[in-house]
Amino acid sequence: MASDVVPKDQDISDTESLVVIRSDARFKRLGWKRLTVVAIVEAIALGSLGLPYAFATLGMVVGTLLTIGIGLFAMYAAHNVGQVKLKYPHIAHYADVGPVLLGRFGGNIFIASFVALLVFVIGSHCLTGAIAFRTISNSDLCSVAFSAMSAVILMLLAIPPSFAEIGILGYIDFASIILAIGTTIIATGIQNSHRSASLMADYVPWSAWPKPDTTFSAAIVAVNTIVFAYSFAGCLPSFMEDMHTPEDYVKSLWWLGAIQIIIYTLTGSLIYSFVGQGVQSPALLSAGPLLSRIVFGIALPVIFISGSINTTVVCRYIHGKLYQNSSVRLIDTAKGWATWLGLVAVITSLGWVIAEAIPIFPELLSIMSALFVSGLSFYFPPVMWYVLLREGKWYERRNIKTAIVNGVVFLVGIVIFGCGTYSSIAELASLSLYPI
Repeated sequence: MASDVVPKDQDISDTESLVVIRSDARFKRLGWKRLTVVAIVEAIALGSLGLPYAFATLGMVVGTLLTIGIGLFAMYAAHNVGQVKLKYPHIAHYADVGPVLLGRFGGNIFIASFVALLVFVIGSHCLTGAIAFRTISNSDLCSVAFSAMSAVILMLLAIPPSFAEIGILGYIDFASIILAIGTTIIATGIQNSHRSASLMADYVPWSAWPKPDTTFSAAIVAVNTIVFAYSFAGCLPSFMEDMHTPEDYVKSLWWLGAIQIIIYTLTGSLIYSFVGQGVQSPALLSAGPLLSRIVFGIALPVIFISGSINTTVVCRYIHGKLYQNSSVRLIDTAKGWATWLGLVAVITSLGWVIAEAIPIFPELLSIMSALFVSGLSFYFPPVMWYVLLREGKWYERRNIKTAIVNGVVFLVGIVIFGCGTYSSIAELASLSLYPI
């Protein structure tokens, strides 16, 4: 929140000026190392839990290639988003790119996509929290109660409005997901090596290629699970807004991308190879009854801290727009805090409603990928390069390689949107949606 958030031509009181200066010091203290932690916390969460199931559908070869390839495309696209933020410093959130890129109408599309994606992500964290609590407690309690408990925890963790403050929890979150995934990999590996003869009859080993009976819709839903794992671009401008040196985002981006690709590839391939075709989604369910309870307990911080960061991002955007020309937007007054807490409650409640409406983990991830991640993380960033970042004609020698790469990323995003939306609807139509 820069000190120029209040327009220079607007008269403000000395008290408001002090609030702006104090809040500027409070928010503008995120360095690239802590940004890396915050970005990892936001990015490496639910996406990693669905990857082994995606590998089981696509096969080891296709799953590995897509995990690496989509990751590289996502990193390149996110780099475009960061460059736009640097070129247009007044852009505080991804949704602010819309009016600059496509005018007023485009701004509405960006706002709708940005807010809807984050609300859906919050809903997926409510759903995962409900699965975790039901697994840990081994209880027959209705899933509505568990998802409501998850929503309350997400609300409480989203109260701090500064990413630097949340970043402190990020270290706990990162340790949580690494321990949870590591424990699952080790546990499934041990179980695989000690599988009894009676259990071998039901064991279907991993395959290098997709299953013969894999439908087009099932394959695309699996691809969308991988796409969702790389949905971090939507939050990047919001994180950069809290950086004291925004140019350093590139360091964080490449660290984040490298860590994501490595963790995702290892998680998907190893758990799938150990468990075989019977791998479940979320992947932590594949560790067996007892160990699943243990690893879900370890994973609780990542489920809720990562989810709360998405709540903070979307609420920061809405709150800032509500009080665009007032120091209230800096959440340092009674009115600011009251509005902030109300927004956190409303947004989390909307996420909870989505979790109850689509209580199936793979399909929920697929819908989010097709409708929102396809644009925010793939086909919009290339358009940003062509319209906002490009210097000279796209076919000039200095631009031709970059233009081709952006064209490929754009096509990937369009395919994800078109095929993914159709496949997600087709898969949901073939399933009975009855919450446990």
